[in-house]
Amino acid sequence: MIVAIDGPAGAGKSTVAKILAKRLGFLYIDTGAMYRALTLKALENNIDIGDERKINELALKTCIDLRNNSDGSLSIILDGRDVSLDIRRPRITQYVSDVSKIKGVRSVLVKMQRELGQKGNCVLEGRDIGTVVFPDAEKKFFIDASAEVRVSRRFKELKGLNQNVAEDDVAKDLSNRDKIDSTREVSPLRKADDAIYIDTTKLSIEGVVDKMLGYVK
Repeated sequence: MIVAIDGPAGAGKSTVAKILAKRLGFLYIDTGAMYRALTLKALENNIDIGDERKINELALKTCIDLRNNSDGSLSIILDGRDVSLDIRRPRITQYVSDVSKIKGVRSVLVKMQRELGQKGNCVLEGRDIGTVVFPDAEKKFFIDASAEVRVSRRFKELKGLNQNVAEDDVAKDLSNRDKIDSTREVSPLRKADDAIYIDTTKLSIEGVVDKMLGYVK
């Protein structure tokens, strides 16, 4: 079974997807982390994020793997190197939407995501899982929350990673990412017609997971 979870940044997709996958005994796949890993590689190689040709060439020469750990965490392996913490830095967040909107990049990474998803039962989360990557997924969810709550959640997440960020900057970043993700030409963020919409604004993490489990089972 494939469970597809889509939604905007800060809505809580990653948190609930990890728990849901663990409760079901499924593989957890964070597709957004894969775009972050490629963004990291581009910046480390001093490639201009606006140079789509070079970014596309880089994607074709990149190996990204995801490993579920026994404690429920996910390790992001970029060309054999664990970059799980590196991809969460503010600079990566600043540019990841620009990289992920490139048509060639999406083509390469969607292929990787489908290969990972075909290994067995899995929970995938991102922005185009139910519409593009696995349009025939058995269960689809669209996770959302108010802008204020999404900013607050992302701010707390970054502070928990010991990143020195201002809440106003987080708000600006999320607003910018929302605009890019929802208006990009290739695979824009949108709710699949058959996806179950869940507003997490007033729900606890466990409340969201329990609701999703009810639909899956």
